[in-house]
Formats: sequence, structure tokens, C-alpha cells
Amino acid sequence: MGSWFSSRPLNVPSTSEGGHCEIPVILNVYDLTTWNNYSYWCGLGIFHSGIEVHGFEYGFGAHDLPLSGVFEVEPRNCPGFIYRCSIFLGYTKMIRSEFRAFMEHIVSDYHGDTYHLIFKNCNHFTDDICSRLTGKRIPGWVNRLAHLGEVCSCLLPESLQLPVVKQTPEYHVYSGRLIDSLP
Repeated sequence: MGSWFSSRPLNVPSTSEGGHCEIPVILNVYDLTTWNNYSYWCGLGIFHSGIEVHGFEYGFGAHDLPLSGVFEVEPRNCPGFIYRCSIFLGYTKMIRSEFRAFMEHIVSDYHGDTYHLIFKNCNHFTDDICSRLTGKRIPGWVNRLAHLGEVCSCLLPESLQLPVVKQTPEYHVYSGRLIDSLP
């Protein structure tokens, strides 16, 4: 799947030539089905992803309220999914407080009731965050089935147009109160 995997330890800040700290941006990918064990090697699968920055992982899920669908979990431990791999995507120079402000702004674009399996899912969220932080996109294979669904949306049954990934109590919804509680 390309040379996306990092050879250096994850979550280890790097110092650039100017002495500024660079924080790794990591994509954590999870399987939604055991079918991925077979289809992954063909560049297909049904995946969930979260973006890891400053020692926390952020994802996006569905719920019925017009409130943030962005949640925070321990990296590589998203409840309900099977961890597959971590992919180094680049660096951000945002210090923790800048990143918190950035996330506080972003969550308004990702309400739980706007989640859509084909058009606005967790992988769209991580792609958006990664693009804004590093200028790079997530690997295409992570959201390939949704992109195929976009092309063939008129052929899909209505049941696939509904949100299917629901937040569980183990998720911690990302809100202003949570931002204030982070170290």
C-alpha cells in the first residue's frame, strides 16, 4: 500500500532546523469487518480511521443530535473496531493549545446528525484534518468504498444512505469542556 508506514517511533516530536518542534500526525486505521482480511490486499475494505495528534486520537461518528460527532479516545484503542495499522502522515507545528483551538473550530463542521456513510464519514473527517494540518491526504484505500459509493450512489439501497456507526458510551465527545480538561 505504498511507503506510508513510518519507520520512526510514533508520537515522538521532531525538531526542525529552526528549532521549532514538529508534532507527528498519525492516521490510525481500524477494520469494521473481518472481510477486510481478504479485501485489504486488493486495496479495498471497510475501515474506520482516527487522527492522532498530541497523544490523543480524534474520530467522527454518528448520533441523532445536532451536536459534535467528534470524539476522543486513547490512540489505537477505538471501542468497537479492530485496530489494523498506524500510518505516519506528516507533522504539524501547532502546539497543544493551538491544536485545541483548531479542533474546537473544526467540530462545528462535524455534527453527529450530519454523518453519512458515503458522503461524510469518519474517513472524510480524518482526511480533512490531515489536509489542514499537513497539506497531505490520507491514503486512498482507506475510504475507497465510500468513493465508489459516491460514483454509484443512485444504485445504492436507501439503507446505505443512513448513518450506521453510532457512538458508544466509551467515546468522549469532543467539546469545549473537554478541551479545558486536557493537559
